[in-house]
Amino acid sequence: MEFFEDEIKRSILILIISGASLVLDFLGIPLFGIRFAWVAVVLCGVPIVKEAVTELVLHGDIKAGILVTLAIIASIFTDELFAAGEVAAIMVLGEVLEDITVDRAKAGIENLVKSSPDTARVVSGGEEKIISADEVKVGDIIRVLPGEMIAVDGIIVSGKTSIDQSSVTGEPIPEDKSEGDKVFSGTVNQFGAFDFKALKTGENSSFQKMVRLVEEADADKAKIVGVADRWAFWIVIIAAAIAVVTYIVTRDTKRAVTVLVVFCPCALVVATPAAVMAGIGNAAKKGILVKSGDALERLSGVHKLAFDKTGTITYGKASLFDVMTAKGVDKEKLLEYAASAESKSEHPLAAAVVDYHRKNGGSFLDVSDFAVIPGEGIRANVDGHEVLISNKADYAGVFDESDISSHMGGGRALSFVFIDGVLSGALVMSDEIRENVGKIVSSVENMGVGCMLITGDSRPAAEFMGSKAGIKEIYAGCLPEDKMSIIKKHQDDDINVCMIGDGINDAPSLKSAHVGIAMGVGGTDIAMDAADIALIKDNIDDIPHLLALSEKMMKTINKNIIFSMSLNFAAVLLAVLGILNPAGGAVIHNAGSVAVIINSALLLKYKLEQ
Repeated sequence: MEFFEDEIKRSILILIISGASLVLDFLGIPLFGIRFAWVAVVLCGVPIVKEAVTELVLHGDIKAGILVTLAIIASIFTDELFAAGEVAAIMVLGEVLEDITVDRAKAGIENLVKSSPDTARVVSGGEEKIISADEVKVGDIIRVLPGEMIAVDGIIVSGKTSIDQSSVTGEPIPEDKSEGDKVFSGTVNQFGAFDFKALKTGENSSFQKMVRLVEEADADKAKIVGVADRWAFWIVIIAAAIAVVTYIVTRDTKRAVTVLVVFCPCALVVATPAAVMAGIGNAAKKGILVKSGDALERLSGVHKLAFDKTGTITYGKASLFDVMTAKGVDKEKLLEYAASAESKSEHPLAAAVVDYHRKNGGSFLDVSDFAVIPGEGIRANVDGHEVLISNKADYAGVFDESDISSHMGGGRALSFVFIDGVLSGALVMSDEIRENVGKIVSSVENMGVGCMLITGDSRPAAEFMGSKAGIKEIYAGCLPEDKMSIIKKHQDDDINVCMIGDGINDAPSLKSAHVGIAMGVGGTDIAMDAADIALIKDNIDDIPHLLALSEKMMKTINKNIIFSMSLNFAAVLLAVLGILNPAGGAVIHNAGSVAVIINSALLLKYKLEQ
């Protein structure tokens, strides 16, 4: 029974039976005195007629199926039963080819989420219990053994390992993880066992977030997909008028019927959704999830890209940029004291210092009497010395004002280190700009699309990062409503804006922009929901390809429309002149549909030439 539950397989079965019946009809072999072509008419034609009539009667909609229905009925009443069955069968063939193309396109998306974590190993009271992944609650401690898939998002509380995160980030090299590092659902533990605390479960997990986006990737939302139905009224009127005039002038019923047959807009109905889904499939191969074909259509009309700063053109994660020391202080020794003290802190800046020290092979000293100073920093006893790390200090006479101003102007944060009450150094923290941002901006601008930076950060920080990215139009100190206002002002001036962001404060802008693109891994759930497109790999390197793909998709659709309409009118002329009969007209006309579908499928392999 599973075979018949598959829509594509069922359609193929119907098509095979109908094709065989048409061959037998063509050979003149009857079935108990009844023509075999009736099999094709019933199996393929009846559903088409039923749907078209239902839409017309219940909703008053004149869609493309009406013209196909007229062609089938006219062929039957003029004893062109073979033509009626052929028109219906080739329409089904077109639908099957479309479904196969769509399935192939969706395969790229489905590969991103091909396996789902089913169970989790919960640790409670020293005992392990395997439960369904759906039953995991926030705060549960989960143990993961080597080779197991992580069920929910969380943070490691004990253990070290290496995790294959390719299903989430696209990176083929496993990433080393230890205490304090985040882990994501759908990724696979490679080596050591570890315990982690569940932070995001069920539909909030990274894996389920991607599943939701896949389900939303629906080409039916594209305005361009409905072009045949939008033109259906006039197509029906023109086709009927030409058929009537042809009959009046020639008194040849077959010519009039042939006009109706070749006027059926099969290519418009079938090929355009295939082009849209092929475009969505192409994007999916690069880890880009497009929620609707409409988003790709709109992207082709974008005039300017608006980048958020933190988490978009930067990694959104603090790192140790530099270590400044007072005169006579050893840099390595200062870092050893600072990192040891920071190892007891949960602050993101502290984690950056500790990670840097650990990755560079540094050792850690004994720490006691650790304390947090709210709004200022931390204090601890490190190997018998009092260490204070604070964001406040009178550094006059210790550091040059120009050095401090340079760092502050670059949007960096400074933490001053005191050892036994003496200002001994400063830790310079910075959010690093993503690799190739300058190249991306240059590539986009070469396509004729401008770039601007919209951020809530200070003017110096924004200008520093903007200059490194090669972006000249900069808006700094923006609140969420400011970002949205800037985008609205551009669009009021007929400048369509594509917003690229990751945070909650970007959500209004993502929603109001002509197209919204969210970062998939680092982005918040709210930003993801507000956006039209998600970069699952957080890879903005693919922005130029995405822009070029949208242009290519629209060109493909326009070529499809021009080709199909030209073929239709040429076939109509041949029908009016009596050169084509109904059966021949159906073959020539619907062969065009197959050609257009093949042309659309080429989008799956499209690559931007660098």
